[in-house]
Amino acid sequence: MTPVLEVTRPHHERAVHEVLLLLQTDAERGLTTSDVISRRERFGRNVLPPNRRHGPVVQFLLQFHSPLVYVLLAAGAVTLAIGHVEDAGVILVVVLVNAIIGFIQEWRAGRALEALADATRTEASVLRDGTVVRLDSTDVVPGDVVLLDAGGKVPADLRLLRSTGLRVDESALTGESVPVEKGEADLPAETPLGDRFNMAYAGTLVVGGAATGIVVATGVETEIGRIHQLVGQAEGVQTPLTRKLARFSRWLTVGIVVLAALTFLIGVLRQEEAGQMLLAAVALAVAAIPEGLPAAVTITLAIGVSRMARRHAIIRHLPAAETLGSTTVICTDKTGTLTMNRMSVVAVHADGARKVIDEPIDEAARLCLLAGLRCNDAEWDGVAGVGDPTEIALLEAAARHDIVTPDGVRRRASVPFSSDLRLMAVLDDTPDGPVVWVKGAVESVLALCEGNDDALIAAEQMAAGGLRVLAFARCTVPQEFRLDEVALQSLPCEFLGLQAMADPPRPEAIAAVAACHTAGITVTMITGDHAATARAIAQQIGILPAEAPDDAVVTGRELTEFDREHLADRLQYARVLARVSAEQKLRVVEALQSRGQIVAMTGDGVNDAPALKQADIGIAMGMGGTEVAKEASAMILTDDDFASIESAIEEGRSVFDNLTKFIIWTLPTSLGEALVVLSAIVVGTMLPVLPVQILWINMTTAVALGLMLAFEPGEPGIMRRPPRRPDQPLMTAALVRRIISVGAIMMIGAFGSFTLAQSMGLSLDQSRTVVVSAFVAMEIGYLVNCRVLDRSVLTVGLFSNRWLLWGVGTMIVLQVLFVQLPFMNGLFSSAPLPWQAWVGVVGLGVAMTLLVGVEKWMAARLGPRRTVTQRKA
Repeated sequence: MTPVLEVTRPHHERAVHEVLLLLQTDAERGLTTSDVISRRERFGRNVLPPNRRHGPVVQFLLQFHSPLVYVLLAAGAVTLAIGHVEDAGVILVVVLVNAIIGFIQEWRAGRALEALADATRTEASVLRDGTVVRLDSTDVVPGDVVLLDAGGKVPADLRLLRSTGLRVDESALTGESVPVEKGEADLPAETPLGDRFNMAYAGTLVVGGAATGIVVATGVETEIGRIHQLVGQAEGVQTPLTRKLARFSRWLTVGIVVLAALTFLIGVLRQEEAGQMLLAAVALAVAAIPEGLPAAVTITLAIGVSRMARRHAIIRHLPAAETLGSTTVICTDKTGTLTMNRMSVVAVHADGARKVIDEPIDEAARLCLLAGLRCNDAEWDGVAGVGDPTEIALLEAAARHDIVTPDGVRRRASVPFSSDLRLMAVLDDTPDGPVVWVKGAVESVLALCEGNDDALIAAEQMAAGGLRVLAFARCTVPQEFRLDEVALQSLPCEFLGLQAMADPPRPEAIAAVAACHTAGITVTMITGDHAATARAIAQQIGILPAEAPDDAVVTGRELTEFDREHLADRLQYARVLARVSAEQKLRVVEALQSRGQIVAMTGDGVNDAPALKQADIGIAMGMGGTEVAKEASAMILTDDDFASIESAIEEGRSVFDNLTKFIIWTLPTSLGEALVVLSAIVVGTMLPVLPVQILWINMTTAVALGLMLAFEPGEPGIMRRPPRRPDQPLMTAALVRRIISVGAIMMIGAFGSFTLAQSMGLSLDQSRTVVVSAFVAMEIGYLVNCRVLDRSVLTVGLFSNRWLLWGVGTMIVLQVLFVQLPFMNGLFSSAPLPWQAWVGVVGLGVAMTLLVGVEKWMAARLGPRRTVTQRKA
């Protein structure tokens, strides 16, 4: 007989007897002990395989896999080879510090599959050898007969054999916001995952009723196992910043190697000593590399992360802080993110009229609410409820209008909800005699009543508005009446009315969506709900206009017909995706990324994990999200609120602005230092600055000065500008001109200072100390202008960033120690300076501030012309 894992037809399409025959299982006795042993040997345990990850040693070594690090290591090796041990040691320390920071950051990530495996473990009631036994879900094998009860977790994928009012919460797997009613009837093969009511899937939760099912898949063959494989296949993507920095690093590496080789060649052609030329080439390489950049990027991102945490967004991976600012599309879940994640009765239709639940109601509406109170298995304590979310909503609605069970009323019997009848009934004994209360699907309840066409029309209108509608009725019966399914179907009931429920939108989400649109960010809603419900919520929140065309909403069934190109085309105008599966969410993210979009994806369920990992930034819900979703994401919302995403994007844009300011500030120094070394070789003079002195400049100024730019607040209007184009380079044409001009000024100032110091009779060590101090002074002068790149610093105030003032003070103290302390003199070949040299150094700093200020003033006078230049870059 063909075993279960080799079948080609899906199990939801097969009849119950066919599934039993296929799996060689007895529905009344289950598997025998020998069957279990043989099947476990064949199919293995009901577990998901562990995720393969790099060990800590490999992870640490990978931190050195960078072109710029290779150049630094080569420079250190050459420096050591020619006997400059101290210089080589300083270079090595710089490389190690950056590697340690990167290792700590990355080792904290990558546990999504482990959490996914834990999510499926539970205990199961299994029928074996005719006896019900409790065992760990890992011991379940294909063909086992499993018994499900309310409150339990489904241990494996099951084809249901029989059920009684079974309702399963599949939100973590399918995104469906309300529990799904289950049954045993056969279904067409093409039935979507969320509509397969004759199946129960591993990891989902039974919220009501009971059922018996046969295990048809375990481990990686389950639906959650397929998601496990998708998470493993979703490799994640580099953030926009890391992509641009990687590209920038490659170009910079090539340039450094070429210039270092050219420096050595020029010196040799001028018949200079080869050892000195090697030292000069190393000096140029060290000068051109912005050693402080990796640490500065990490710390700037960390500061942004702390700011986001104060706005309810926890960043798990540092680069995600910047990615938020680059986001062009947000794919957001509906339930709990855009909505309150709480079913609530919003209207009652009774006696031919519709009443809003928050307004005073008449007796007919009160009677309808009483029916919802009595025909109910949930519990409500006045604050929270326990049970089915729909039934809790009915209890809450009754409580709003102070409706309670009358004295002397008690339940005698009930008929639980059945997927066949689509009804629930309760028989109450009352002082006036027995009464049957009925609740259920509109068509099913109306079939027990007469003459209620207006109610059917009202129900259709409310359902078209995205509301979930239940109908209510009652019937007075004789004292000897016995309630069962047969008797229920023949009761002549009195129709009482309709109750319409919804998961209401968050008010703050409406404002946040509008803010995203203003910022040029597309918001797309992806949900497991039905299309009508999804459309209605999207219109209420502002994702869709009131008169949105039909093709603005796409269903999962339609998505299966699209290839990637067609899907990417549809996503240009489709704003709502309904009834989608885990694979389809992943395809949506990949299709958007294929068009160059920077995608943020929100999610809370197991089914969201692959897409969360694939997205440029995955955003999980902290309150209602599964551990699987959290581990696959880069960011977690502590309040599950879409408005927090908008706030985090604002902070992300500020992070990118501050990173850009740091890069624009540090690169001219590297350029100026490299040009000083190259100029010295060309004119045949001594090196004005040594490699170890260049490292002093680069590292101390990066920390004491450059990092202070990370504390700059967001600029006004930051959320009124469109997102940066994904293909826009890190450096625009205008900023490249700024780097070249400032680098040239620094080269002229530093080389001129060296020449002047030599002419004044200062020693070589003193002359080089003047050059180091001149670079520091010019960097301080330039730093002031980098606080605002395109306007005068006076527009934000000279003293508005107190951290920057502390940084400048610290750098001045460090530089004085560098010049004056004998210990520093021995380590860095520096020397004390006369006061005349200090006057010249301070003058260079002031001159740099004025020159860059004038350049920005002239650029502002150009106005639109400069703006166009930047846009084209």
